[in-house]
Amino acid sequence: MTLENIRMKNIAALALISIALVSCKKETATITKIDPKTGKTITVEVPADSVKEVKADAAIKDSLGVFKQSFKLEKGKTYPLTTYQRDTKTMTDPQGKTMTGTSESTDEMNFTVNDIKGNVYDMTINLIGKRNSQSSEGKTIVVDTKLPLPKEDDLKMIWTVNKALTGNKLNMKMDTKGNVISITGFEAVYTKISDALKNIVKDANQRASVVASLKESFNEKILKDQFEKNLSVIPKKGVKIGEKWSTSESADQAGKIKVTSNYTLKNAGNGVIEISITGGIPKKEEKKTQGPMTHSMSSELSQNGTIKFDQNTGWITNQNISVKTTQVESISDGKQTQSMKSVSNSSVMVNPSAK
Repeated sequence: MTLENIRMKNIAALALISIALVSCKKETATITKIDPKTGKTITVEVPADSVKEVKADAAIKDSLGVFKQSFKLEKGKTYPLTTYQRDTKTMTDPQGKTMTGTSESTDEMNFTVNDIKGNVYDMTINLIGKRNSQSSEGKTIVVDTKLPLPKEDDLKMIWTVNKALTGNKLNMKMDTKGNVISITGFEAVYTKISDALKNIVKDANQRASVVASLKESFNEKILKDQFEKNLSVIPKKGVKIGEKWSTSESADQAGKIKVTSNYTLKNAGNGVIEISITGGIPKKEEKKTQGPMTHSMSSELSQNGTIKFDQNTGWITNQNISVKTTQVESISDGKQTQSMKSVSNSSVMVNPSAK
């Protein structure tokens, strides 16, 4: 082999190595997020093919570093809003004996955009399914509208009401800023439930009482508040990455106890807006004394989790919040004290399958 042949082979080998290096190099894109160690806003590089395209007219977009939320929904498309809650409650009696129970509830619904007039969406709310379950001491009770009527008499009415509630459609009008203008169609649902109960509740007054009770939790005001709270989280003025804001709402009818939610715009990138949430109810203690007996009560609530929105549409893609509630009740005569403790751990989710 001549020196020239060896030189040509080396050049070819170097060329192949160069080609391999070029082919391995991937294009990158940048996303903005909060550094979990320092809490500062940073920009990081990620593979470009892993980043979802953010449209120029995205619903939640950056304008001079400020993100404002709106909605860019498409006519004919359907958007999910399934809510799921799981509560595990542990009771400890004065003797230290514990009892644990778990309850779960799922409300499955979605929203179809029928028409868009100006900045108002005409939407159909499709009530798809309801599921409730309770587990305690090795026994589980399930009421699911996608399963047959339960055999237990005390569960038949719950299933019948839930079954009549699902399969219905309500009409909602919402503007592009997430303000729910109206929700209609409730009367037809109430009538359907009343008719479904005729085979179980013979007395008309009792049926009317059941429907009246349902109206208190299933009406336009309740649903408007629920949807606006779930769908629109970012303040109207907009926020920057790392910026914090807070809201509070009453936890009791008297309005004396407030639940505080502290939000932070955590990440914006890959077509996803991620918001963290903390807060709760600070520990509160009450004491009442009557004669030698003192009755004490303390309670507190803490929450933390994340909420994610699709940057292009503005629609919520996932929420996962953990809530812990602790309550201690004590009675003392000055010599002995007996206490009951209750601890509840809850998971509150929206669209749980889309994490």
